[in-house]
Amino acid sequence: MLSSMVKEHQAKQGTKKEIQESKRKEACVAASDLTQALVDHLNVGVAQAYLNQKKLDAEAKQLHASATNFSKQTQQWLNLVESFSSALKEIGDVENWAKSIEGDVRTISTALEIVYKNSQEAAQNQ
Repeated sequence: MLSSMVKEHQAKQGTKKEIQESKRKEACVAASDLTQALVDHLNVGVAQAYLNQKKLDAEAKQLHASATNFSKQTQQWLNLVESFSSALKEIGDVENWAKSIEGDVRTISTALEIVYKNSQEAAQNQ
């Protein structure tokens, strides 16, 4: 009787071990599936972030190129405006010079007219 009880107990223990081993394998498979699902889910996010980063890098390069081009154009415009301003100053200087010369010529002309009139009067009085 005791030996039959031991055999029965060992049989129950063997069955429980098999059930436990089966459940352990199922748990391992489930954990593996869960891990794979989580990794896949994270990979989708990482892949999207990577694509977004590539797009941002390309747009940043394009923006930098555009900003550099705009800076060059702005510098060219500034140089053009500066040269135009210098030309206007030169024209103003020439205009002042011309007015000064014109005033001097008028003064000389007036003086010559006065001298001519005086010399004509002196010749008539003689």
